[in-house]
Amino acid sequence: MKKLLFSIVAVLCAVTASAQEPGGWTIGPCLGIYTNVGDTVLGVGAVGRYRLDNNWRFEPSVTALLHKGCSLDISCDAHYVFDLGVARLYPAAGLTVNDIGKWAAGLNLGGGVDFNVANVVELTAAIKWQPMFDARTNPVVLMVGANFNF
Repeated sequence: MKKLLFSIVAVLCAVTASAQEPGGWTIGPCLGIYTNVGDTVLGVGAVGRYRLDNNWRFEPSVTALLHKGCSLDISCDAHYVFDLGVARLYPAAGLTVNDIGKWAAGLNLGGGVDFNVANVVELTAAIKWQPMFDARTNPVVLMVGANFNF
């Protein structure tokens, strides 16, 4: 199993280009902790990022929220990236739809940081506030993940 995983990573490293170029995609898993929703809720999902130019990118994501009744959080954010060499900082704003309790729409406001691990892998951490358009409490989400550049 380890050899298979190592082989897959080696092939990805050999055939992919850096997503720092405009038009580049990154895809990866993410883990989120949703606070301010009663009990803390763990979320597991996937994100994709599409780079429009040297500073702007979009990030659609889907996260399964692991609590009683399981639910989804579907988001799309815009990032303005400040490239600092090894790390990149970004403020983020976007829209979200989730069913923590019942379906509702809201905003994503926050920011994060990415770190290069290899030419095709980056680690990411973010925090965002999700003010919802109904009367429920507004989640604060802490996210971590790894992205693979294509």
